[in-house]
Amino acid sequence: MTSLLRDLLFASAVFCLGALPLQGASPDEMFRRGVEAYNGGDFSAAAKLFGESTAQRPASGTLQNLGLAEWYRNRVGPAIQAWEQALWLDPFNDAVRLNLRFVRKTAQLEAPEAAWYEIASMWLPVSWWAWIAGVSLWFTVGMASLPGFQRWRKAGWHQALAAAGLVVFLLSFPAQLGAHTRSRIGFVLEKGTALRLTPTREAQTVTLLAPGEPARWERVRGEYLFVRTSHGVGWLEREKLGLICPN
Repeated sequence: MTSLLRDLLFASAVFCLGALPLQGASPDEMFRRGVEAYNGGDFSAAAKLFGESTAQRPASGTLQNLGLAEWYRNRVGPAIQAWEQALWLDPFNDAVRLNLRFVRKTAQLEAPEAAWYEIASMWLPVSWWAWIAGVSLWFTVGMASLPGFQRWRKAGWHQALAAAGLVVFLLSFPAQLGAHTRSRIGFVLEKGTALRLTPTREAQTVTLLAPGEPARWERVRGEYLFVRTSHGVGWLEREKLGLICPN
């Protein structure tokens, strides 16, 4: 990787210097220590610290830096997974979006195919859609029932607001469905990962998958996932697929 490319990606990181963490450190302390390791060129330590930080408290900025550390370790799969998780939490993070576009172009990888309702779910952070549905539902119920409870004369604006709330509630459904189906998308973590015909180690290999390649899992059997990729369908070891939805 050229120094210009490294500077380009490095500029999109979120930096914050601070004290060294001790055992049982907070996510903020581990994040600060990860930045120090990153600045020192110890990308393995940085990735470990950013990973521990986001495991305790998932955050788009931490996942953004985790992706950078993994990329500099030549781990394309984990880097793409981290950046996709960052966008899952914060779809307004343009720096992460640019990193994903550049890396996919460099590694000749495709982005996951998305249905229209999955694209709609990307407009806002996933957690917002549940709030929008809940607030709009109660707003609709309130506008429809409050005049009767308060013995007010029902006006046209009450009905208009109730109708508007109902429209927002109904429109949030496709986005919530999209968020659910997107949670089944994952990314191959290791180079030469075998897509197998049956869920066993002795099974025939359908094809070998590249790190960072998207796959959508459909069902589980033991330690294997049945996945669908652009190169075919088959069984994949669960530990070799990093899901987009951070747990």
